[in-house]
Amino acid sequence: MNIPELFALFQSHPVICTDTRKLTKDCLYFALKGENFNGNAFAELALKQGAAFAIIDEREYMIHEHCILVEDVLSSLQQLATYHRKKLNIPLIAIVGSNGKTTSKELISSVLSTHFNILSTPGNFNNHIGLPLTLLMLNPNHQIAVIEMGANHIGENAFLCELAMPSHGLITNNGKDHLEGFGSMEGVEKSNRELYDYLLKNEGTAFVNANDADLILMAKKLVKKVTYAANFGSTSTIADYIGYAQKLQPQIEFSIGDDTGQIISSHLSGDYNFDNIMAAVCIGLHFGLNTYQIKEGIESYKPQNLRSQLIEKEHNRIFLDAYNANPSSMQASIRNFAAMPGENKLLILGDMYELGSYEATEHQAITDYCKKLNLEQVILIGPAFGKTLCDYEKHEHINTLTAQLEKAPFNNQFVFIKGSRGMKLETLLDWL
Repeated sequence: MNIPELFALFQSHPVICTDTRKLTKDCLYFALKGENFNGNAFAELALKQGAAFAIIDEREYMIHEHCILVEDVLSSLQQLATYHRKKLNIPLIAIVGSNGKTTSKELISSVLSTHFNILSTPGNFNNHIGLPLTLLMLNPNHQIAVIEMGANHIGENAFLCELAMPSHGLITNNGKDHLEGFGSMEGVEKSNRELYDYLLKNEGTAFVNANDADLILMAKKLVKKVTYAANFGSTSTIADYIGYAQKLQPQIEFSIGDDTGQIISSHLSGDYNFDNIMAAVCIGLHFGLNTYQIKEGIESYKPQNLRSQLIEKEHNRIFLDAYNANPSSMQASIRNFAAMPGENKLLILGDMYELGSYEATEHQAITDYCKKLNLEQVILIGPAFGKTLCDYEKHEHINTLTAQLEKAPFNNQFVFIKGSRGMKLETLLDWL
């Protein structure tokens, strides 16, 4: 079956499922493969559970007239998503970068949704599988799409751009993420630049942080770009849209441009989050929203999903930022936490993954940075932090810390928690 024929089928059955445990009746089941599973083997089960058709790529599983054989299921899913995206010619904002992609996506979505019907990437559907599934959620009622793209190798962002065909784009920043896959900071920048390359080739518009010298240089060749600046302290960068922060902790309060009389109060803290906020402000204003709508969108956004969450427990106050971590985001978050008002501060830091040959150097740099900021109460978890040269408390695994907390729980502490996703540091909440 070719893609136009598959699209005709999709129009009659516009829900896509790839997991028989989460099947929706009358859906199209795409039999994807992974390292430890073969979706083709579940095609019969999917049909029995109510799927309208099963898209497979292994002939031996053609055991039903509602099985549709294609050359490659994943490729067909991706091509179908692009074919569908072309049919709905609406603005699509692609977000790439090392840090702050999800927070920026959620802020932008919160702002734009005060006026537009938008589609926003759900959860972490930002890779070569999640992106096409997101695109296939588009419908004629949507007016703007806000799409997050995640990459850990050079060339992935370029591929995802070809799938999604963004009309607008944002690079949040260049940081030390996925160094194992990108190879170096030069590799990180090359990967992120792939979005600018696509926008330049296709006459798209980029939103560029004027306070980020790297991004300004990378965007030099772009014909269509809109700049924004998150100014605070002595910073006075000129841009198309400017925000002025009155304070950054414990929560960011700022005004937009010359409208100094209207203060917008967010639920986020730190200079890095002010950049994310101003990206959303810039995009909202670019699409014609007024400052009251901007204020509503920013102030209604509350961080969740383990990102920049301030949690009040019975015995402790917790700043939870444990969804993921890399050296750049770790250092920025530590700096922000150190500047936040509060006493009895305690940092619990977990290993940062996917650093390859940079692992030892970057973990040592974090412990050195904590010392530089005179942070005395620091607990390190994981084998990489365990090898650092410092006198902080160390645990090979989170279980030894929880066992310790069971006997001697913390009380009256302001606790900061951050580490890579695989560390699952959020499980500490039950013990705090």
